Amino acid sequence: MNIHEYQAKELLKKYNVAVPQGIPALSVEEAGKAAERLGGPVWVVKAQIHAGGRGKGGGVKVVKLVADVKKEAQRMIGMRLVTHQTGPEGQKVRRLYIEQGVDIAKELYLSVLLDRATGRVTFMASTEGGMDIEEVAHKTPEKIIRVSVDPATGMQPFHARKLAFGLGLTGEAIKSAAKFMTSMYKAFTDLDASLVEINPLVLTKGNEIIALDAKMNFDDNALFRHPDVAALRDEDEEDEKERIAKDHELSYVALDGDIGCMVNGAGLAMATMDIIKLYGGRPANFLDVGGGATTERVMAAFKIILSDKNVKGVLVNIFGGIMKCDIIAEGIIAAAKEVKLSVPLVVRLEGTNVDKGKRILAGSGLPIIAADNLGDAAQKVVNATKKAQAA
Repeated sequence: MNIHEYQAKELLKKYNVAVPQGIPALSVEEAGKAAERLGGPVWVVKAQIHAGGRGKGGGVKVVKLVADVKKEAQRMIGMRLVTHQTGPEGQKVRRLYIEQGVDIAKELYLSVLLDRATGRVTFMASTEGGMDIEEVAHKTPEKIIRVSVDPATGMQPFHARKLAFGLGLTGEAIKSAAKFMTSMYKAFTDLDASLVEINPLVLTKGNEIIALDAKMNFDDNALFRHPDVAALRDEDEEDEKERIAKDHELSYVALDGDIGCMVNGAGLAMATMDIIKLYGGRPANFLDVGGGATTERVMAAFKIILSDKNVKGVLVNIFGGIMKCDIIAEGIIAAAKEVKLSVPLVVRLEGTNVDKGKRILAGSGLPIIAADNLGDAAQKVVNATKKAQAA
């Protein structure tokens, strides 16, 4: 789960991570009042969306008058902010964050995340703050410092010193950085975060380390332990289909193809998308209904797939282990009848109750194309989709 910058900063502040003073605003009037409460002489007006690169898209502006705060708020609220992470359609701005200006001496980069290769929480730091870290990693990988933390010991002073020295900090800035990093690590572990990214991390002219921006992602599987974090979810920032899928406990990611996929198991779903590509098709989504899905959940999954106007064909690929093939068949038929199926549907079933599932599908009276194996299924759905588009 993602949250907004201002929400991340509120959480980090509780762990004594240094952040500038700021106030969220939902209207031009609230933005003006926030600026007056914060005091000048400099304010930063920030659009709040779940995407990076806001500054390049015109979503972050530094101003010196309250009137200009209102002017920028007027411009930003309701705009569709386009960044390299939103795609060309952009994201509508519904919230702003009005923040006090900071006397910046240097911009740095710092993040903490779980490195699955080592199985450890890992800090990444760079002197190239304010830039896309992916670009830095690609062009100048030597400028990225990595420090792994052993879970048995947790964050230690030498971890912080190594990071601070790597960032070129000296004197009082090292002490400030050590406190900042230790607090950041505690926030990451206590809140079951999957990422805490500070870009830019700022060294002020007073030798203080401050989070000028903040991004936090959380492990969805641990949200039951953090109802306060779960309450920060902003459904307006989510793809509508992905939001509905999450409400039905489905794993769904929208893609840009035209063949909808419904599969049980993440690995099988990935293989299904790969083989669709192999036969010249383009998957429209990743959708894993899980190992113990009910008929109702299968119906919800089917409706989500068909709500995508780009979908011109559907492939259902189910291996019945915990999931029984007859349950899948009943869900497919119920959903297809309810949404008035108008695109080719290819179904490949294997596993528990497979014969029963096939009989249910065959007796449905629906134009369902049966497939014997994964390759056969992919070939049939690609051909049927192309034929339907050509008709």
